[in-house]
Amino acid sequence: MKRFFTLMMMTVALIATSCAQSKSNDKQNDAVVVMNKQMFLDKVFDYTSGATEWKYQGEKPCIIDFYANWCGPCRMIAPILKDLAKEYKDSIIVYKVDTDKEKELSAAMGIRSLPTVVLIPQTGQPQIIVGAAEKDTFIRAIQEVLLKK
Repeated sequence: MKRFFTLMMMTVALIATSCAQSKSNDKQNDAVVVMNKQMFLDKVFDYTSGATEWKYQGEKPCIIDFYANWCGPCRMIAPILKDLAKEYKDSIIVYKVDTDKEKELSAAMGIRSLPTVVLIPQTGQPQIIVGAAEKDTFIRAIQEVLLKK
């Protein structure tokens, strides 16, 4: 009985380890980057510095998806943005900001409706898409706003 219990515990440990490795590999392959306030300040714009003029700090144009887990339209556009992040991985970066976790950042960016997708070109002013949009709309915005084609 003791051997059986030991064998069962080893099996459970092995299964748990393989599941944990599988989940971590999924996150590494995920093209969308989860963003918090500090990352926003470092990679996008430091709104705490007192700067009065927008100046994007990133190396590539980006999309920031302000979302909440409870938001149906947010869940609808999430796979679209994930696909676009993979499709345009060499040209743009796609970030996600959970508005429930990043309330200060969301307030600083003036987020009042969900989903709100902010398109930030390398130079120039950010553009906003409020509400769920189709993939074609996002592609057109990427081409016209971020890649200027």
